[in-house]
Amino acid sequence: MDMIVWDNKYITGIDLIDSQHKQLVDYTNELYNACLGGDKGINDIFKNTMSHVVDYVLHHFNTELELLKKINFPKYHEHKVMHDTLIKEILSAANDYKEGKQFVPNHFVRILKDWVFSHVAVYDKEYALYVKDQKRLGLLTGEMLACLNLNA
Repeated sequence: MDMIVWDNKYITGIDLIDSQHKQLVDYTNELYNACLGGDKGINDIFKNTMSHVVDYVLHHFNTELELLKKINFPKYHEHKVMHDTLIKEILSAANDYKEGKQFVPNHFVRILKDWVFSHVAVYDKEYALYVKDQKRLGLLTGEMLACLNLNA
């Protein structure tokens, strides 16, 4: 059973970013299913997957911010603040889990789900539209286009 189903509304049109978002959806669903598995699922799957998620979110955010910087996205700093806030939430939840606090697994999954539904579907669409406009106006250099690897 999946908590999040990948949908076209999440597509940015940038291959690398879209594939990373799909991986984050997969991780979120994996964690959700581990929570449904009770203590065994949490102990066997959640601990390992959560570690991968923390690393992957950090990697994804670095990748995304590098791209936004290269294309001179005007809302770069606002976007970075949103990322920094989510990273703090994720690291806090991961630390709580390691310390054995109750109900943290469900909280962690909700943080990821909310991020996919709000951040990816709304805020990442802002830079996706910016990229499309810049491309339409011919303002993206060859280097910028190469790093974007646009699929739309």
